[in-house]
Amino acid sequence: MSISLPPSSSDTRFPVLVGPILRRITPDELTIWCLTTEVLDFSLRLKTTQGGVLDRVLTKDECWSLQVGEHAWICLLNLQPENPLPTGERIDYDLLIRAQGDTRWCSIQEWGPDLLYPGELLPGFVIQPQLRSMLHGSCRKPHYPSRDGLARADAWLEQHLAAPADWPAVLMLSGDQLYADDVAGPMLRAAHQLSDRLGLWDETLEGGGADSGIELRQSPYCYYQREQLLPKDQLSENVRERFFAGVRKPIFTSDSAHNHLITFAEVIASYCLIWSPKAWQGIDLNPPALSPRHAELYDHELDAILGFRAQLPQVRRVMAHLPTYMIFDDHDVTDDWNLSAAWELSAYGHPFSRQIIGNAMIGYLLCQGSGNAPRKIRKHLSEHVERWLKTHNEEDHHSLIDELIAFQSWDYLIPIDPGVLVLDTRTRRWRAERNLNSPSGLMDWEALTELQQHLLDRKAVILVSPAPVFGVKLIEAVQKTFTTFGQPLMVDAENWMAHPGAANVILNIFRHTRTPEHFVVLSGDVHYSFVYDIEIRFRKGGPKIWQITSSGLKNEFPPRLLTLFDRLNRWLYAPSSPLNWFTRRRLMKVSPRRPEGAAEGCRLVNKAGIGLVRFAADGEPEEVWQLGADGRDVRFDLTDEEEHWG
Repeated sequence: MSISLPPSSSDTRFPVLVGPILRRITPDELTIWCLTTEVLDFSLRLKTTQGGVLDRVLTKDECWSLQVGEHAWICLLNLQPENPLPTGERIDYDLLIRAQGDTRWCSIQEWGPDLLYPGELLPGFVIQPQLRSMLHGSCRKPHYPSRDGLARADAWLEQHLAAPADWPAVLMLSGDQLYADDVAGPMLRAAHQLSDRLGLWDETLEGGGADSGIELRQSPYCYYQREQLLPKDQLSENVRERFFAGVRKPIFTSDSAHNHLITFAEVIASYCLIWSPKAWQGIDLNPPALSPRHAELYDHELDAILGFRAQLPQVRRVMAHLPTYMIFDDHDVTDDWNLSAAWELSAYGHPFSRQIIGNAMIGYLLCQGSGNAPRKIRKHLSEHVERWLKTHNEEDHHSLIDELIAFQSWDYLIPIDPGVLVLDTRTRRWRAERNLNSPSGLMDWEALTELQQHLLDRKAVILVSPAPVFGVKLIEAVQKTFTTFGQPLMVDAENWMAHPGAANVILNIFRHTRTPEHFVVLSGDVHYSFVYDIEIRFRKGGPKIWQITSSGLKNEFPPRLLTLFDRLNRWLYAPSSPLNWFTRRRLMKVSPRRPEGAAEGCRLVNKAGIGLVRFAADGEPEEVWQLGADGRDVRFDLTDEEEHWG
C-alpha cells in the first residue's frame, strides 16, 4: 500500500511554499522570509487599531529574490518604512502576492488562511518597546519521538492572543534547527522527491563516492550507508602519527551520519520540510530498496516523521507571528564542526568534506543567517551567492564556499532594551596550538575582545551562546577526561571551560568592573534544561549572572544517564566539596535553581519543549519556564537559593 501524506489545509494553487517567517523587525526595519515556486511581486499592508500604517508595493531592491531551482525562489523581503512603526501594540499585516504579468493581487487571507489563529482576519506581530519576555530553544530533530517545542510555542501564543503586551519580543532559535548530520530515511526520501519537484540545482561533487547529486541518488550507499561515501582523514603523516597512531579515521565522526546531507539541493529541500506542511504535499514515503535491517529502521523512523509533519501547521503559524532570530550550532552543518584544529585541517583539506560543509553553510546563509542582519549579509555576501546561483559554475561554487568559511560576521545584536547579543561560537575558534587534537575555544581572543567592547558600561545584557557558559561540572569533567586521553570527538567535548585561554577570558569579562549589573546567558545545545545564578566571590555589588538553558525543542538526553549525572554532580560538587577548587569557576558561587515538582536532588529538566523567560525592568529574570512539548510545563524556582562553588 502506498504511504502518502495527506494534504495540508493550505491550497496548493498558491506559490508560497514556505513561510512567511517573520525575521528582524524593529520600528525602522521589517524583514520577512519565504520560499516560492514562481517569481512573484509583493505588496505589504500594515495596520493597527488606529488605522493604516503602510500600504505599498515592494521595490526590487527590497525583495532579495534568489532562484535556487527551476521552480524555487528564496525571497528575503527587507524594507525600511518611511515612518517608524508603532511599538507596544499589535500590527496586522497582509502580504499580498502577484504572479509576474498578472494584474490581480492575492491576499494572505486567500493564499494562507491556515496562518490565522481563530478569530483573526490577518496575522500580526508586536514590536515590544522593551524586552519583557522571550521564547528560546535549540535542537529540533525531526525523528526524535517527542512532540515539537515550536508547536508548544504556537499553543502558548494562541492562549495569549488577546493580550499583545504579553507576547514575547523575540523567538530565539539558538542552534541545531537543521540536523544535517542526523537524517531519518523518510526525511531524506522526502527531500529527494521535493528536490525533483522544485528542480533544485544539481552540482558536481569532487573527491567522494559520487560525481554529482544525480549519481549520489543512484548509489547503493545513498540510504543508511553514506558513511561509505564520506571522506576519511587526510592529515599529513606527521600529524596522523602524533594523534591517530597512523589510523585513517572518518572526518565526520557522528554515529548518526548514515544519511548525512551532502548536496545543496538536499539542504534546501530539508529546510522546506522542517518548516512547512505544504512542502510535504504529495510526498510518497514508500521506502526505496533497502536491506531488511534498514527497512525496519525506516519503518520505525516513519512514525516519528509523521508525527513531526502533523505539527508543522502550528510551527508555520507561530513563526508568522513572532520576530524570529536564529544562529547555527554544530548539527546545522555537521557534528564536530570546527571542534579542533586537527578536525579543521582534515575537513577543509579534503574537497568532498569541504563541499559538504560549504553546502550546509550556503543553506544557513539563505534560510537562516540572512534574516538576522539582512543589510550586513547582503553587503558582504550577495555578490558571491548571486554569481553562483546565476552561473551554476563549479569555480563560483567553490569561491562562495571559501567566502563563507572566511566570513567572520555571523554574530549580531538584536536592538531592544536591554540588548541581546547573539554569539557565533562556531567559526571564530581559539585553536589549540600545542596539541592540534585538543578542543578549540568557542571564541578566539579577538572575538572575545570585541564582545567585551560591546558589553562595557551596559546596565544589562542578554547573551545568546549556543553552548552554556556555566555548564554541569560533572559532565564537563567527563569531557575533559576523554580529551586528556586524546578522544575529544567521542564525547563532543565542546564547552567554554575546555580551552584555558577562552575560559579565562570569558570569566574575566564577567569579573570586569565595568561589566553589566545584570547578565543573562541563554543557551541550548545540551538536550536538557537548567537555571543557575552566579555571583563573584570576594566582591560586593555584583554583577549578578544567570545561566538559563533550554534544550531541546525536539530532543532529549538519555533519561537514566542524565538522572545519574544530575545526582552525582550535586553530590560531588556540593558547597563543601574540595573538587570545586579544581574548576575554572572556583572564584564564582554557582547556585542551581530547583525545577518545581522535580524529584529530590534533581536540578536538570529532561523535557522536550521551549524556554520562556520573563524579565524585570532592570533586565534581571523574574520568571523562567520550560514549556513542555507534551503540554506539561516546568517552572524554575528563582527564590530558593542553593549554593555550589566553582
